[in-house]
Amino acid sequence: MKKYKPVDPIKSPRFSGIKTFMRLPYVKKLDDVDFAIIGVPSDAGASFRTGQREGPAAIRKTSALLRHHNPTLNISPFEYISGIDYGDLPVVPGYIEEGYKRIEESLSPVVEAGIIPILLGGDHSITLPELRALAKIHGPLSLVHFDSHSDTIDEYFGKPYNHGTPFKRAIEENLLLVENSIQVGLRGSIYSSEHLEIPKSLGLEVITTEEIREMGLDSLINRIKERVGKTKVFLSFDIDFVDPAYAPGTGTPEVGGFTSGETLEIIRGLSELNYVGFDVVEVLPAFDPSEITALLAANIVYELISFLALMEKK
Repeated sequence: MKKYKPVDPIKSPRFSGIKTFMRLPYVKKLDDVDFAIIGVPSDAGASFRTGQREGPAAIRKTSALLRHHNPTLNISPFEYISGIDYGDLPVVPGYIEEGYKRIEESLSPVVEAGIIPILLGGDHSITLPELRALAKIHGPLSLVHFDSHSDTIDEYFGKPYNHGTPFKRAIEENLLLVENSIQVGLRGSIYSSEHLEIPKSLGLEVITTEEIREMGLDSLINRIKERVGKTKVFLSFDIDFVDPAYAPGTGTPEVGGFTSGETLEIIRGLSELNYVGFDVVEVLPAFDPSEITALLAANIVYELISFLALMEKK
C-alpha cells in the first residue's frame, strides 16, 4: 500500500479542503515519496503580461476535478506510486537571480532524496534553477521542450535572465545533453529571419508547428523518442504550445497552435521516456476567466503522474 494518495472524491466533495494538487496531502517530509508536486510562483522573468505567479494556485484549484484512474493509459497511478503536494518553493519578487538561488537550494533536497519533482510555474525563467538542481544529482539532461518560443535569446534589455533566455543559459552551464534535446511547436512572428537558427546553432533539434502539421503527430512522437533515446529526460511544457483558443490564460500567446486533444495525444505518446523531472509553466489566471487553461495544465500534470506509475509498474 502506497503511503500518500489523493482524497477519494466519492467520499469527500471536491470543493472541500485546502487546494493541493488533486487534494494530495500537503507534506514537507520526504520519506516514502515517489513524486512531489511543487509550485514555483514567480513571474520575475516575464516580459509582457505578468501574473504567472498565480499559476500554481490556479492549477491546484482545477485539479480537484481529476479522478484516480487514467483510462487512456489504463493505469490507476496511486496504486503504484506515492505522491505529495510539497507546497511552493521560496521566490523573491522582482529579484530574479536571488530567486534562482532560493529555488535551486529548496529543490535540491527533493532531488537528492530520489523524488521526481513536478513543478508548476510561474514563468519559463524558473526552469533554469530547476535544471541546476537536477543536474547536480543526475548530470546533464536531455530536454523535451514544448513551446511556441525557443527561449534561447542571449539577453533581453541587456540582461541575461528572463523567460526568453533559460535554455541558452542552461546550455552555457552544461546542464543539457544538447545532442539529445528537442524543441517542439515553435511558431509565430520572430525578431529576425535568423531567429529560428539560434536554437539550431546551439545544437538543439527544432520542430516547428508547421513541420508538425506536415509530418503528423505519430511521426512527431517517434522523432522525439529517437532524439532522446534512453537518456535521462526533463520535460518542460509551456502552456502557450497550445492554441490560445484552448489556453487563453498565458503570458505570450501565439495563434495557430494545437488543440487540447492534440496536445494530450502527443504527451501520452511519450510515456516510455526515462523522466527525472517535469515542469508546466506560463499559466496566467487573469486571462483565464473560464479556467480552461489551468484545467488543461492540471490534466497534463495528471498524464505525467501516470507516466511515473507506468515506469513503476514495469
